[in-house]
Amino acid sequence: MPQPTAVVPPSRSAPPSATPDAGEFTPLSRQVKAERLLERRLGWYAVHLGVNALALALVITAVLLSGDSWWTVLLAVPLALFSTRTAFIGHDAGHSQIATSRKVNRRLGLFHGNLLLGMSSAWWNDKHNRHHANPNHIDKDPDVGEGVLVWTEGQAEKRTGFAQWLTRNQARLFFPLLLLEGIALKVSSVQMVASREGWEGRGRARAVEASLLVVHFVAYVALLVTAMGPGKAVVFALIHHMLFGLHLGAVFAPNHKGMEMPDPDVRWGHLRKQVLTSRNVRGGPFTDWMMGGLNYQIEHHLFPNMPRSNLRKAQPLVRDYCRSIGVSYAETSLMDSYRQALTHMHGVGADLRAERRAARRGQSEKG
Repeated sequence: MPQPTAVVPPSRSAPPSATPDAGEFTPLSRQVKAERLLERRLGWYAVHLGVNALALALVITAVLLSGDSWWTVLLAVPLALFSTRTAFIGHDAGHSQIATSRKVNRRLGLFHGNLLLGMSSAWWNDKHNRHHANPNHIDKDPDVGEGVLVWTEGQAEKRTGFAQWLTRNQARLFFPLLLLEGIALKVSSVQMVASREGWEGRGRARAVEASLLVVHFVAYVALLVTAMGPGKAVVFALIHHMLFGLHLGAVFAPNHKGMEMPDPDVRWGHLRKQVLTSRNVRGGPFTDWMMGGLNYQIEHHLFPNMPRSNLRKAQPLVRDYCRSIGVSYAETSLMDSYRQALTHMHGVGADLRAERRAARRGQSEKG
């Protein structure tokens, strides 16, 4: 795994509130703005959104025309593929990458998230923005909080029973568990909308979110029931959501897992906080399309409102600048990024596996 550059300590004359890299981000930001890489790309997004909408419409039409056949179930594969593209659009809208108007981005998020996917855009934006503010921070980033999987030895120590078994084996279980991620994301977002917590003074927004979710689920069930029998409909829905979760999870997995996890006592500025905790994935246009531009994770975290199509152009600027100031810039192949992430996850459960082996030896000796 790429070794992060040591944090440069603040000078003795610096005030206590100063960060070790205060001001490092400013020159890079000026350079990116000078290249006009933060300007909206309305034409690019118009084509991208149109093609995605057409693809979804064609898949749905094919489902209706194919009728009650097991061959129809195979259409769950392209539906999962373009559902993930839809999620990428919702992600971009949440970061205000698409339009200059906050209202337009909000509506795009509701359309692609709530209506087309059945996943609350408000829930996703809240969770994802907290991740961006403090990536890989164990106390602040919801993506490394303790859940089905854990990310630190401290989290692993608390595990008991079945949860401990999961932690001991989480590296080999990671991709199989992603098959459940598509369902888990929707359940979590529906729970958030159903709860009153966090919606104080936003009753109308909550009503809109809930209404669109209801429309989605009613339309989704109606489509499947109309096109095929109950058994095939269930299989279709399972394949669709399993592949959707696997694809989406496989895109997000390489980005931060196994990278630096900031010590709460060390205060990094924006540049180091985002660069040292993120990893880029090498590739060409096909990789960009399959990963929704999130293979440029470093650039995306530094400039979250940068249009997706400009991330590739920003990469050489960011990479050269980081090298010029001695900050580690992690970039690797897709397969190696998975290796690094899984190695980290496996290492987190090492002590638990050692304890398990020791316990078994003790039982064997007694026997």
